[in-house]
Amino acid sequence: MGVWQFFQDEILGMKWLNRLIGSGLSLLGLDIDSRLGSSVQFFLYDVIKITVLLCLLIFAISYIQSYFPPERSKKILGRFHGIAANIISALLGTVTPFCSCSSIPLFIGFTSAGLPLGVIFSFLISSPMVDLGSLVLLMSIFGAKVAVIYVLVGLVIAVAGGTIIEKLHMEKYVESFILSAGSVDIESPALTKAERAKYAKDQVFATFKKVFPYILVGVGIGAVIHNWIPESWVETVLGSNNPFGVIMATLVGVPMYADIFGTIPVAEALLAKGAQLGTILSFMMAVTTLSLPSIIMLRKAVKPKLLALFIGVCTVGIILVGYLFNVFQFVFI
Repeated sequence: MGVWQFFQDEILGMKWLNRLIGSGLSLLGLDIDSRLGSSVQFFLYDVIKITVLLCLLIFAISYIQSYFPPERSKKILGRFHGIAANIISALLGTVTPFCSCSSIPLFIGFTSAGLPLGVIFSFLISSPMVDLGSLVLLMSIFGAKVAVIYVLVGLVIAVAGGTIIEKLHMEKYVESFILSAGSVDIESPALTKAERAKYAKDQVFATFKKVFPYILVGVGIGAVIHNWIPESWVETVLGSNNPFGVIMATLVGVPMYADIFGTIPVAEALLAKGAQLGTILSFMMAVTTLSLPSIIMLRKAVKPKLLALFIGVCTVGIILVGYLFNVFQFVFI
């Protein structure tokens, strides 16, 4: 086994943990080759693995994020123009992840700072869709090639989506109270390393409490798919023989509310059952980018026409990416 393969399987994938759990369950008299035993092993392994990775990643990401408060992000974005601004905005979104409840304050702050609307939307698309946490977690399951391509494609969607919105001049469809709002930011004091570490630790606890229920639900669904749903069913609906699998997966994912950490175990189980890679990634992108709470919150800041354009651009982009991955799946896996 090569060094990278060992790192991917035993460090990121924590395969040793799966073997340890299997041995422990066998000692307790549970047949891990049975459906029930295999489901229990899958559930315990994925919950522990994702929880450990989640805590480590959120700490690291939050420590980095402490250097990028909203006012600093605005200053960085204000230095760029044209498509370069969209690219920087999308990249900045990967290191400043935010949840749907943060969309309005960020939207107000960025708009009041005079940033172009397309640049703001590039940030709004990339932040939930691609971040450092999703990169590492995807690597632990799908491998480095798929994870890196997922992030790159997500950035392309963010840049393209923001550029389209910018070219269509949709500023008049932003709610008037947003345009007239003053800056909602306060200057952040310089933080010491100890203060940044405390901030990161607090973020770990806060994020864990919010996300852990979705991990349990996601892993539970994954365990059921992995051990109880016939492979032929998954292949029929999401396999290569169904040309509408990507569209179905995207439309199903749009109204759902979940986190990247909750969708990954479902994706893992679907891939093992024969679902196509592009179909799975389209589902994940739709869930994380176009969750219902995010859309509801954004509706308070923009008018229906702009909201519909945002949803439409993201949906079309996600579907195109899904078909692209499906066509070239043999290259990625």
